Amino acid sequence: MAEHSLKRPYLPGDIALRKQPSGDGGAELVSLPVVEVPRTRRPDWLRVKLPYGPTYRKLVQLIDEHNLHTVCQSARCPNMGECWTAGTATFMILGNVCTRSCGFCAVQTGRPEPGLDWDEPRRVAEAARIMALQHVVVTSVNRDERKDGGAPIFAETIRRVRQEISGCTVEVLIPDFRGLWDALQIVLDERPDILNHNVESVPRLYRRVRPQADYARSLELLRIAKEQGLRTKSGIMVGLGETQDEVLALMDDFVVAGVDVMTIGQYLQPTKMHLPVVEFVHPDVFAFYKQEGEAKGIEHVESGPLVRSSYHAERHV
Repeated sequence: MAEHSLKRPYLPGDIALRKQPSGDGGAELVSLPVVEVPRTRRPDWLRVKLPYGPTYRKLVQLIDEHNLHTVCQSARCPNMGECWTAGTATFMILGNVCTRSCGFCAVQTGRPEPGLDWDEPRRVAEAARIMALQHVVVTSVNRDERKDGGAPIFAETIRRVRQEISGCTVEVLIPDFRGLWDALQIVLDERPDILNHNVESVPRLYRRVRPQADYARSLELLRIAKEQGLRTKSGIMVGLGETQDEVLALMDDFVVAGVDVMTIGQYLQPTKMHLPVVEFVHPDVFAFYKQEGEAKGIEHVESGPLVRSSYHAERHV
């Protein structure tokens, strides 16, 4: 069987190499056989219009001129057309190369350029001002090669946006900083209006979906933020093979951690090189999850096939 090459998609019979956690806390490459998964047509409720219109084109030009990255583009978000046409975008800082290799994510994996771009916060704030945003979402790639995880750039971006736009609220969608809580504290000290950190999936699927992360560590991050009085938010994707009971149990964990806002959306395979969709979850199930999550004590559950972490983010403040 052929070893996977990045020059083409995974094919049945290949051996794919993927980083998995090792016993010493690091990571090791393991071989995973690639099997044939039937590809099914997306249901009608997942069809979206392509981005278009003068507002969308203006935002593309603005982001290019400021040498910025958006998670909308890098993660191939299905809501990009709707959000950008409405004048909303989620900025992705710390570059566009991630040190992790999550099975669901379309962001490029590799070794980032060394150092930090200290002008990036200024460019984000300036772009947000030109776009007349009143709620700015800032996320990032993982920068595990750094002891601070890039946290100082998050902090500076929060400060710059608030200086540039009076009354603007700021949401940060942060990585787990490998459990280095001093790095987390750099962000928390800036008191973002929403502290978001996604657990992405149920714990049983972590080895396949999010191999370099740790479910308990993510819950601890959310608990620490809540303990310091911040409004907390987290989200998951469904359709990766989880059961409804597992989603409900995860909600219970969120309640214990004090999560205020939860997002639930359908996983969509970005390329053939990523994890396949196991199930297209029906909208009625998303409605059920919203009802159950809010009944359990989560203040607001944004749940729907096209929901992503930053979808309707301005409503979560």
